[in-house]
Amino acid sequence: MSGCWPSWPACGDPESGCPWDLRQTWETIVPHTLEEAYEVADAISRRDFEAVRGELGDLLLQVVFYARIAEEEGRFDIHDVARTLAEKLVRRHPHVFADVRYDSEAEHHAAWELEKARERVEAGEGRGHLDGVALALPALTRAVKLQKRAARVGFDWDRPGPVLAKVLEEFDELRAEIEADAPEARLGDEVGDLLFSVCNLARHLGVDPEAALRGTNARFEDRFRFMEQALAAQGRRLEDADLQELDGLWEQAKQK
Repeated sequence: MSGCWPSWPACGDPESGCPWDLRQTWETIVPHTLEEAYEVADAISRRDFEAVRGELGDLLLQVVFYARIAEEEGRFDIHDVARTLAEKLVRRHPHVFADVRYDSEAEHHAAWELEKARERVEAGEGRGHLDGVALALPALTRAVKLQKRAARVGFDWDRPGPVLAKVLEEFDELRAEIEADAPEARLGDEVGDLLFSVCNLARHLGVDPEAALRGTNARFEDRFRFMEQALAAQGRRLEDADLQELDGLWEQAKQK
């Protein structure tokens, strides 16, 4: 992202501003916004709070950037963004900013969801129970959100056991398609069903599947690098080892 945050108005000046900044649109900034959000998550997962500070600044720049484009188009500005956020926080927290009291966390959560549903209707997002779940979310995260919406109307299991059985059922269906030499599109459908059911199991276990997979990715990287380094110490490359030796190094990495 552009390093122009300390003097943003000058960077966006049509005459003397940063050429990269001046070329950007709503659409071109979106990939950078997603990247910066993931970099914040990565820095937090590493407990590197100096990096968190910097990454939060980069993410904040995205907000300022969008607001500046909107201001130039006569839509809104950064003050409107902050004001809208403040109003939303007050509206969704009547137990903090008004005299409303909830007798339980479940009652509080139900009121929160009811208010969000009302906001979606006012925004013209529809009245369906699955409306408003952003398409741009990571697929694992979106799967969990869809499942939570369905659970609100009782379309859900009440314990993990049946969900695990569903995972195994989907696994067996995928295996049957593989053995039947099914076309790629069919295999894709079955893999998707399996992933969706695994997300549902994670939800019932109180596990965030996106975070769980990030952790697995990190462990895979650590173990793979261990294998690279172990072979490099012998003057060899991964390509020089057979699968049996690589499996042995992998087990060493797991134990380490």
